[in-house]
Amino acid sequence: MEVRWLVCFLAGGFRLPSTKEMEDDIKKWDEYRRKHSAYIYKKPSVTGMDAKKIGIVGAGISGLLACKYVREKGFIPIVFEMKDMIGGVWLRTLDHTLLQTPKIAFQFSDFPWPSSVTSDHPTHGEVLEYIQSYARQFQLLQYIQFNSQVVGMEFVKDSCSSKDGVLPSVSDDAWSGEPFTSGGTWQITVHNVLHGCSQVHTVDFVIICTGRYGDIPKWPLFVKGRGPEVFKGKVIHAVDLYSMEPKEVDNLITGKRIVVVGFLKSAIDIAAKCANINGMEFPCTLICRKPLWHFPGTFGWTIALAFLYGTRFSELLDHKPGESLFLSLLATRWGLNKLVELCLQWQFPLKKFGILPEEGVFQQIASCHVAALPENFFTCLEEGSIVIKKSESWGFYDSGLMLENENEPVEADVVIFATGCRATQKLKNIFKSSIYQQFISGSESNIIPLYRECIHPWIPRMAVIGHTEAVSNLFMSEMEVRWLVCLLTGGFRLPNTKEMKEDMRKWYQYKENHGGFQHSKSSVSAIQIWYNDKLCEDMGCNPRRKKNWFLEFFSPYGPADYSNLKIL
Repeated sequence: MEVRWLVCFLAGGFRLPSTKEMEDDIKKWDEYRRKHSAYIYKKPSVTGMDAKKIGIVGAGISGLLACKYVREKGFIPIVFEMKDMIGGVWLRTLDHTLLQTPKIAFQFSDFPWPSSVTSDHPTHGEVLEYIQSYARQFQLLQYIQFNSQVVGMEFVKDSCSSKDGVLPSVSDDAWSGEPFTSGGTWQITVHNVLHGCSQVHTVDFVIICTGRYGDIPKWPLFVKGRGPEVFKGKVIHAVDLYSMEPKEVDNLITGKRIVVVGFLKSAIDIAAKCANINGMEFPCTLICRKPLWHFPGTFGWTIALAFLYGTRFSELLDHKPGESLFLSLLATRWGLNKLVELCLQWQFPLKKFGILPEEGVFQQIASCHVAALPENFFTCLEEGSIVIKKSESWGFYDSGLMLENENEPVEADVVIFATGCRATQKLKNIFKSSIYQQFISGSESNIIPLYRECIHPWIPRMAVIGHTEAVSNLFMSEMEVRWLVCLLTGGFRLPNTKEMKEDMRKWYQYKENHGGFQHSKSSVSAIQIWYNDKLCEDMGCNPRRKKNWFLEFFSPYGPADYSNLKIL
């Protein structure tokens, strides 16, 4: 009967009614099913005419999560991945790198680590296999277009195209509370890096999952005549180092005088690898502007930090965005932070090596500027295979680097900059519209203005997942994706633009007040439970996830606590 009906339509036997009339008819049939099959009724997937195409940029952890959850709700995901395989930043890292977050906090809520992974800090290979196993388990590979680089996105309003990709009138009502209210689609230009051809895809909504790291390296600025061009050795950024094969990395390092610039996770890992290869014969020089608090990746410190900074009670001691007067009076963490700092000073010779930080430990946790130290890091400092030098500025000369306040130059064969990436620039480059580029760039603070760290109030039908950092980026990305999918399926409405702007202002003020000199880095690591509470409240879920009040306040929160979260 359906085939006969279709053939009659194709032969011109009748005309379809208008879209509005078809939508009304579909609603009537849906109401009939709901009324007369209430017990077994399940709302059909939004397929066919009602199906929305969701473009997802990036097939790292955030992209895979977005693909899985939107597909489960009946949307049609199209994932664009520039590389030829999945894994995100875990495709580009040193072979000896370990996961610095304990695996219990770094796991998918519905896909635990395999029993074969016994270490609390899995290796690079184990993490990559875990991510790829997740994609295979939930059959996500079929939705991914590999070797596909997104080179431009343009929002086109219904029935009209706008100059420079901008809506005819950019106003404060880009969302109107719902994701698909603004009429229009995104046109995504994708370049195939293998064949050199380009194709334009039209989607109803875009989820950008490109992350903070990789692709666009961040280089320091140099005075004219003191830049890398005068250096006779090799200058490379960590982004390029990570894209090299392990044997190439070893050949670059072996028997060379290596200088590493930076003092976060990448810099420390690279210095540790250099020390492991060259030993004291060719010490690795580690240059940092400001020392930072780092923690040993031991089980004892992992547990201590989880209870000191990862419980609901511990967050009562911190200031939070939009907190009440009563909660602000409870924010008295100063003494506890000092105790942590004293313990680190007692355990490690920070003063001896001139790396005692000036800022408090909480400021660096709040801005996510802490890292797990390699097991033998201070042994390398003691034996001299790693030498740390502090300098606010430096410049090149033909045989190495000249440091401020240093009489002797640092001779080098290879200089490696582990100075981070330009995450905002990576997002900005995706948009064709100059106005949208300005919107996504934010202010001089470099914090991208996003409501709930996901939605830009002035850019319609678009979300950013995985840009803001936390103790466990996987955990945070999954919560953000769940929140977004609930929004896409009509589980709740966004507040008006004025309310979103006010909420964003409070979060920015928190980051500015408590993130120290690195407050421009978007992070919620010190108040992730508070952040998750806001997401749960929006979704209509109970934010209290523990079995009793004692565990609720004094037990650390993690992915397992949200495994049975019900999305509307």
